[in-house]
Amino acid sequence: MQYRELSASEWPWPLLLEADPSREQIERYIHDSTVLGMFNEQTVIGVIVLQAQSPQVFEVMNLAVEPDYRGQGIGKALMVAAIARAQAEGGRRLIVATGNSSLDPLAFYQKLGFSLEACEPDYFVRTYPTPIFENGLQCRDRLWLGLSLESDGKRPL
Repeated sequence: MQYRELSASEWPWPLLLEADPSREQIERYIHDSTVLGMFNEQTVIGVIVLQAQSPQVFEVMNLAVEPDYRGQGIGKALMVAAIARAQAEGGRRLIVATGNSSLDPLAFYQKLGFSLEACEPDYFVRTYPTPIFENGLQCRDRLWLGLSLESDGKRPL
């Protein structure tokens, strides 16, 4: 499997909408971001959207893997690619936000070395017109996690 940067005409909207159910929200960030796709032959099976928030801080705005390919290391491979891209552009920190009800992504990011840094209460209630439910929980709060990309002898991930 290979990854590469995707042009706007290649953006896999159904996959992007799995991670963020609002096309309007995605449209707000995707045009100023780097979009990397993981391919199985000619088919995009995973996507990650990376955006510079400052010269040293990059944010993972969206990460999704096709259901049939989950649990095969594709999400981790996309994160490694995003980290390499951020570091190549001078990034020293990588941040990501997810919902309080997104239990699998929370575990995924923490296993990769991310630490919980902040909570925005009721973010999803205020931002999305339709309530979001996952794992039997209403998605209410946005949780911020961060990962240092500093070269301290330890490699991220």
